[in-house]
Amino acid sequence: MIDQATVDRIIDAAQIVDVVSEFVTLRKRGVNYVGLCPFHNEKTASFSVSPAKGLCKCFSCGKGGNSIHFIMEHEQLSYYEALKYLAKKYNIEIKERELTNEEKQVQSIRESMFVVNQYARDYFQEILKNHIDGRSIGMAYFRQRGFRDDIIDKFQLGFSIDERDAFAQEALKKGYKKEFLIKTGLCYETEDNKLRDRFRGRVIFPVHTLSGKVVAFGGRILSTENKKLAKYVNSPESEIYHKSNELYGIYFAKQSIVKQDRCFLVEGYTDVISMHQSGVENVVSSSGTSLTPGQIRLIHRFTNNITVLYDGDMAGIKASIRGIDMLLEEGMNIKVVLLPDGDDPDSFARKHNATDFQAYIAAHEVDFIRFKINLLMEDAQKDPIKQAALISDIVKSISIVPESIMRDVYTRESARQLKVEEKLLVREVAKMLASQHDKANRPAADANPAPETEQPPMTPSPDAYQSLIPQEGTENQEFYKFERLILQMVIRYGERIICSIPDEEGNEVPISVIQYIADDLRADEISLHHPLHIKIFNEAVNQIQKEGFIAERYFTSYPDPEIAKFSTELASERYQLSNIHSKTQKILSEEERLLEIVPMLLINYKGAIIRTEIKYISSALQDPAVYNDVEKCQNTLKRYKELHEILRVIEKQEGDRVILLL
Repeated sequence: MIDQATVDRIIDAAQIVDVVSEFVTLRKRGVNYVGLCPFHNEKTASFSVSPAKGLCKCFSCGKGGNSIHFIMEHEQLSYYEALKYLAKKYNIEIKERELTNEEKQVQSIRESMFVVNQYARDYFQEILKNHIDGRSIGMAYFRQRGFRDDIIDKFQLGFSIDERDAFAQEALKKGYKKEFLIKTGLCYETEDNKLRDRFRGRVIFPVHTLSGKVVAFGGRILSTENKKLAKYVNSPESEIYHKSNELYGIYFAKQSIVKQDRCFLVEGYTDVISMHQSGVENVVSSSGTSLTPGQIRLIHRFTNNITVLYDGDMAGIKASIRGIDMLLEEGMNIKVVLLPDGDDPDSFARKHNATDFQAYIAAHEVDFIRFKINLLMEDAQKDPIKQAALISDIVKSISIVPESIMRDVYTRESARQLKVEEKLLVREVAKMLASQHDKANRPAADANPAPETEQPPMTPSPDAYQSLIPQEGTENQEFYKFERLILQMVIRYGERIICSIPDEEGNEVPISVIQYIADDLRADEISLHHPLHIKIFNEAVNQIQKEGFIAERYFTSYPDPEIAKFSTELASERYQLSNIHSKTQKILSEEERLLEIVPMLLINYKGAIIRTEIKYISSALQDPAVYNDVEKCQNTLKRYKELHEILRVIEKQEGDRVILLL
């Protein structure tokens, strides 16, 4: 874990203009800089960089943030990976907490394995380019596939000569340990304790992690003399390589996937490489295996849209579509393209440039459900049993789609294609959903009760009145804009002193904005409602006592991307006061008027909360479950009366002083 002092040094060094200008051509406009957004295609510059705030933002797609967020988004790195990226750029030593002995051992093993893989990659590349067999066999194969030198270099392709232990002996001479040559799967040990090269006589395809480290290798044999040898050999599972969590080409595709908001899924290494060479870079491969949940989550980090490319092998297609249901379950939009007979993505890409390739995709892609029906209908034909099985299969696929609107659309379209009544499919889908719900909510026989957890600061205690206002979906409620503005004050000025109050000994105690808001809400037993707001405010209350805490810096560089992005938005937004305030002769800054703005926001918020609560109580009183229950009805009416009395007081305080969003 990187300590906060190091994070602060990185943030201070990584000036936003300096970081962004490496990837975007910027020109000065007033006090800011503008350029074309790197996250989507545009012709008019809408990407703004503010040196004063240390923030960037696209006013078209909305992406942006501080230097860390920009690198996270542009390079598709995690928070800690982005910190390390910037630390390396500015020559800042990363200071992390001291690891335990066990953690050090695990980390040492992993790092050693990555080092060995890096050496192997360089070795195989050197053999390909400079060894006589590498040039005459390996390079000849890649030339035959039509790969250019720049593409061979980009994907770091290599060759291993056809000798039993050539790589092993060279690695041992260089000082690499036998233990890690075996652990990485580059070598294996025979019964007589001799090392043998796993990939001998093969062209080499390194497999990269999301951050570009070589995590594994794939090797294709070129000799046809020994029929018993497998055509492809891959690195075995290890401490650093889990095949189900990796996708070939993801490191080279991630930026293009984000920019195009689509991922093409193919089967093999050469499919990916040929498509890159033709100009289509948003492509990954499952490396000949069925999709796994880990691979799906990896794609879903970058896009919600995936297009699966198939060749004409019907048997292979039928085998692979079973795994695509998992994509539906993840809520992704899935299209399928069937390439012309005799073509796979590799051969098709070699015949077409990016424009022609994209045009073919646009003309031939179909929705996955429709494709699945057409495919399975060929087998069903007039066989009633197969037709019933087909309908059950389609119902199962529709039922796992999480979005109800999409389920509705799929159901209607499937009924039309299958030529059955829509209400039949609706009923079957409903039954399947009910079955899934019952299964998910069935308690386990040995389930232990959840441990009690401490109530967060802004969550009402169980004894307090429980509001009828739902926490989720509050964005359209009247109070939401005030709750958001309160959070804006916390982010922008949370640590600033708003006033002082005397303690028991008569000494003046300074009160920060965060403490003032917390005390005020707690005194009236009112909490924030939106879960994200609650999470941020609770963290602010916990951090305000720590020396050197600066809310804006702390939250805009927060490890949780959702909190960091939201905080960045609040830090860069502005609001204006109503006209009664703008008539003063002297215009004061926000910070100079905190003692006026913050209390007024809290009053506006409480008023909006009470009005919303009254609305929900009015609806509750129409519910038979309430008005037929004498005790519940009396308690609800009592609360209704109390709220009206409080509202009259608050409305006097509000007057016409309401803070408005621009």
